[in-house]
Amino acid sequence: MKPFAYHKPDSVSAAVALLAAHANAVPLAGGMTLVPTMKQRLAGPDHIVDLSGIAGLSGVSMDGGTLVIGASTRHADVASSELVLAKLPALARLAGRIGDQQVRHRGTIGGSIANNDPAADYPAAVLALGADIVTDRRSIRADDFFIDMFETALEPGEIVTSVRFPLPDAAAYCKFANPASRYALAGVFVAKTGDAVRVAVTGAASAVFRAGDIETALSESFEPSALERISIDASGLMADIHADSEYRAQLVMVMARRAVAMALSPG
Repeated sequence: MKPFAYHKPDSVSAAVALLAAHANAVPLAGGMTLVPTMKQRLAGPDHIVDLSGIAGLSGVSMDGGTLVIGASTRHADVASSELVLAKLPALARLAGRIGDQQVRHRGTIGGSIANNDPAADYPAAVLALGADIVTDRRSIRADDFFIDMFETALEPGEIVTSVRFPLPDAAAYCKFANPASRYALAGVFVAKTGDAVRVAVTGAASAVFRAGDIETALSESFEPSALERISIDASGLMADIHADSEYRAQLVMVMARRAVAMALSPG
């Protein structure tokens, strides 16, 4: 690991100022991706700006009909939050199955979506639920936020402060996890609000994406059987040592059917 200067500001404005003052500075949330890449010398920032000391960046609350989660809220806290369990249990279940205990007790929702790992779980929830990502300078719609592998609409020095989730009528997330990392080889989040259905897929491509054909079929009939004749084009999906693109395409459909069944289950 290369030497670096460490900063721990106590406000968002101070963090933004530090990031602006140093050309090779990066923010540190939970560090679940940044620290390992620094150890492997795949990243070598000169300045680390630790966001964990900023008051008000963590916690869960309701704002009218919107669930608001602070960017520094740990996965474990989302999973155990009584408010999330009551208002958006699919999100609590997703958070409780991220990585292992160490990851869940250190990783943050803001760090996860800002990093935009193609196999991360939170981006699927953010996109399927049509959430808004709030930063120190603006609000970004989920459909405009995730660009490509490890790439988002965030500008240099921009910090995620919270995520605002509209509450669906029904929702569920199902993933086929790598047994070692617990990352999704394919994960599908399904959300139904009125007659509209949004479906987001993670783990299968270079970035999370909406599955239009699945959305159309489920908008007509929100039942697992509605997907029996639907398939996903494998040509744009990832292939690696864990799974080829055809296998991932099949997994997407299996996970989608299971997610719909889960969303319809009263428990």
